[in-house]
Amino acid sequence: MLKSGFVSIIGNANVGKSTLLNTLLGEKLTITSSKPQTTRNTIRGIYNDEDSQIVFIDTPGLHKPKHALGEYMTKAALRTLSAVDLIMYVVDATLDRDELDDMVLKNLRNLDTPSILIINKIDRVKDINRLETYVETLKKRHNFDGVFAVSALKGTYTDILKDDIKAFLPEGPAYYPEHMRTDQPEKFLIAERIREKVLLTTREEVPHSVAVIIDNIEMDDEHTHLLNIHGTIVVERDSQKGIIIGKGGRMLKKIGTLARKDILHLLDTKIYLDLHVKVVKDWRNKALELRNFGYEEDPS
Repeated sequence: MLKSGFVSIIGNANVGKSTLLNTLLGEKLTITSSKPQTTRNTIRGIYNDEDSQIVFIDTPGLHKPKHALGEYMTKAALRTLSAVDLIMYVVDATLDRDELDDMVLKNLRNLDTPSILIINKIDRVKDINRLETYVETLKKRHNFDGVFAVSALKGTYTDILKDDIKAFLPEGPAYYPEHMRTDQPEKFLIAERIREKVLLTTREEVPHSVAVIIDNIEMDDEHTHLLNIHGTIVVERDSQKGIIIGKGGRMLKKIGTLARKDILHLLDTKIYLDLHVKVVKDWRNKALELRNFGYEEDPS
């Protein structure tokens, strides 16, 4: 009988949740970067093998919101906890407990959902005694159903973790067709790969102020089989627009070149990528713009 269910991956910003999801799936689904708060939406990644279907839900990193977008991200992450079969709380093995841990553990105590503690980045730990003290502190504050140490980046113990996750799941049906890897629309996946390249190539306040909208996707005539993708990079200030475009358009060209490689791999077809930049002042605090850019609370 098939083991199937939904698993929420939750944790503070920059603990490696998206990297862990990609490693568990065996392919790149969600974007990653060294910038905090890279993930802004809840994203479902679907893992299938001969005896299980695991629907992983990657969530935005928890942080202290400084704008309406931040509030949306925190609510989106916490909202998944009551609607899954298992919660994976991921922490960074190189850091110590902070007040955000207390917020998560308080939410976990109010649920009957099984939860496991994932200690990520163990390949970077130099002080084992400090780590053991941190883990014991977390275990005292919440009765986790299991504790697992992994390196998502290197894949250390992630196969073992996947097997242990299955043990928590009930017997049930496949919720998605076997060929599906995510329920996210193609436009979203393309936009995220463009945004990832902005995160990679820019610094300071620019990455957090960027949204990417795919305006249009259309196939050229039947002879060229070229997919035309037109997208807009949205920023909050004119100075940020100048940074994204760069001198002589060089930065925008670099972003497009890097993104095109990822999109080619994603779609497995020839593409033409056309990018523009526009300013929407203070969009992260405007409800209408948040909805227009895809940051809208799920009414369910």
